[in-house]
Amino acid sequence: MTQQIHLDTAAVWGTDTGHGVIEIAPDVAYRRLSLVNVGFFGFPGAGDRGWVMIDTGLPGCAEDIMAAAAHRFGLLARPLAIIQTHGHFDHVGALEELAAHWDVPVYAHPLEHPYLDGSAAYPPPDPSVGGGLMSLVSPLYPRGPVDVGARLQALPADGSVPHMPGWRWIHTPGHSVGHVSLWREADRMLLAADAVITTAQESAYAVLTARTELHGPPMYFTQDWLAARRSVEALAALEPELLLSGHGQAVRGAVVRQGLHQLARRFEEIAHPPHPHYELHPARAEDGTAYASPITSENGET
Repeated sequence: MTQQIHLDTAAVWGTDTGHGVIEIAPDVAYRRLSLVNVGFFGFPGAGDRGWVMIDTGLPGCAEDIMAAAAHRFGLLARPLAIIQTHGHFDHVGALEELAAHWDVPVYAHPLEHPYLDGSAAYPPPDPSVGGGLMSLVSPLYPRGPVDVGARLQALPADGSVPHMPGWRWIHTPGHSVGHVSLWREADRMLLAADAVITTAQESAYAVLTARTELHGPPMYFTQDWLAARRSVEALAALEPELLLSGHGQAVRGAVVRQGLHQLARRFEEIAHPPHPHYELHPARAEDGTAYASPITSENGET
């Protein structure tokens, strides 16, 4: 049975600036949309084409995202780009609508492109892991794909992040083959997406109450457990001061670094569920098992 790393409420970081926008640095903020976070890079009042969107939340949340962006950056302020950490349904729900409305390019790791250009869906989730309601109902979650192929571009091979000076992207596969996290060395800020998260995403209670704990990736959608462990080890080695994940609240301080190292050392007992399907049968890009047929996904077949 997996365990948890509880984080003291004193580690929770951020200032509510209104409209649900939580500022965690002068130029970084996020908005929690039900069970997932979306990020904003740019100073308040940056105006049209003065900021960057990071992930695009759940289906049906485009208006909430646009309202939050208008509150932070100005009425009708469009971003320079959208950065997608990966293509799971809760991170791309409003992508097609926002990309078209804002007329912006979308950047993602090349291995994630099939989920974003309409050519492939994710493999089926594993509802047997995690022991919570969110896991049990995971077969009902959309597996994609979305299609923003005309706007889709690869993240630069040099590790830089378009329109985000001082940041670099880090390939953190496991939860998905092309999953990336974002890192800024200057203030040691880590936007981990779903490589590590700060709530028990498998539990509906934890999601609703935003209980702050440090966890590995959401179990039901993680498709390569060896890669997921290596990604946690890589992020722990960064020694971040401030961590914002795709699920849960932003946290900071020594307790975060200690927790990440503990998670990396004890990954098998803390983050790794017993007998997950994708341990013996990992879904990987190399052999094509990560990319399911979109038609099969739409029919709900496995």
